[in-house]
Amino acid sequence: MGTGTKSGGDRFIVTGGRRLSGVVRPSGNKNEALPAIAAALLAPGVTVLENVPKIRDVLHMLDSAASVGAVITWVGPNEVSIDATEIRTDAPKPEIASVIRGSFLLAAPLLHRKGHARLPRPGGDKIGRRRLDTHLIALEALKAKVHDTSVAYDLSLPFGRFISDVVFLDEASVMATENALMAAAVADGESFILNAASEPHVQGLAKMLVSMGAKIEGIGTNRLRIEGAPNLNPTRHRLGADHIEVGSFMAIAAMTGGEIRIPDVDPEHFRMIRHVFRRLGVVTHFEDVTTLVVPARQPLDVQSDVDGSIVKVDDAPWPGFPADLTSLIVVLATQCKGTVLVHEKLFESRLFFVDNLLQMGAKIVLCDPHRAVVVGPSRLHAAEMASPDIRAGMALIAAALCADGKSVIQNAAQVDRGYERIEERLRALGADIERVTS
Repeated sequence: MGTGTKSGGDRFIVTGGRRLSGVVRPSGNKNEALPAIAAALLAPGVTVLENVPKIRDVLHMLDSAASVGAVITWVGPNEVSIDATEIRTDAPKPEIASVIRGSFLLAAPLLHRKGHARLPRPGGDKIGRRRLDTHLIALEALKAKVHDTSVAYDLSLPFGRFISDVVFLDEASVMATENALMAAAVADGESFILNAASEPHVQGLAKMLVSMGAKIEGIGTNRLRIEGAPNLNPTRHRLGADHIEVGSFMAIAAMTGGEIRIPDVDPEHFRMIRHVFRRLGVVTHFEDVTTLVVPARQPLDVQSDVDGSIVKVDDAPWPGFPADLTSLIVVLATQCKGTVLVHEKLFESRLFFVDNLLQMGAKIVLCDPHRAVVVGPSRLHAAEMASPDIRAGMALIAAALCADGKSVIQNAAQVDRGYERIEERLRALGADIERVTS
């Protein structure tokens, strides 16, 4: 199947100064879609995924699955059928799989179905070093053999299947936890994953595996117990709402002074996100249990610590503040009254996008690759910028929406990787944004 994605030469033209208001429905969780596509290959037969976002990374992941033999059919606007009856090869096409980091999630399914897997070194956002060691540690703990070449990873199962064991992850890596979960679900015996990631998308994958016949205890914690089964069954699974996208709309509503309602949201996924937003003066509430509301015209006064110290926002493994919202928080802080220290602990290149905000008039001191001090509020003015990664691209759109004048954001394809039809959905809220194709 073709990805049907837009040209990498697309750019966004954004005229700021409008108050965004209305209702916006969140897309399905991109970071749940990628492992769910991989998990569908564990079981021969047809698995159907619902609420799937049609974004570049998801389409590339589906193409990777198709390149090993899965038959992909869109049966609805956001519903996809994955027929994994026949897996023809143990190696996805390198030119497809190397585009996204998520392609390494095919390791466990291909090892289970073919006994061997050959995976290219994965791509993804250039936000710093993103090690694969934890993935390999997890697979080796379940008795896979790994051979690292200069261009690919060759993996095999000397015993014919995964063998259960205790898997201790040296970091709470989301994707490594997902690979370990899929491997343990089809392993011989009872496995434990310790120091597991527990983000909403990891929980979603675990629930999907349970619906396929796996037995998993401890979902939502950092200690998982998995009773392996020799065979799993196809299933139908609905992806949860993308909490990163919801956080993006929360920031945009606050920065532009509008009132936005976001339905179909799980309140449990927003305890820390809402807490951090509240520290920056953004008060939110839930209406009808699952509708998150950002009220209009909030003063955005930063709440200092009790002793008067500068507010610090730092990311952490779940249930901590998500690293993928760090870029949006930096932009939001430029519009808040007070000083905020943003500490990005995970990736040493994510904060480099602040150069764009400086040319827009933001008051930011980049202390080092991991820390930035933001003093607000700043009146931003339009600029021409380029999107370096998915989240920074969305943050630049947010900055442009509250800036004076007309901004140009090059490399729209980066944003397309994580946000579905973003310009259409923002226009529906009142934004002045258009896509121009070179």
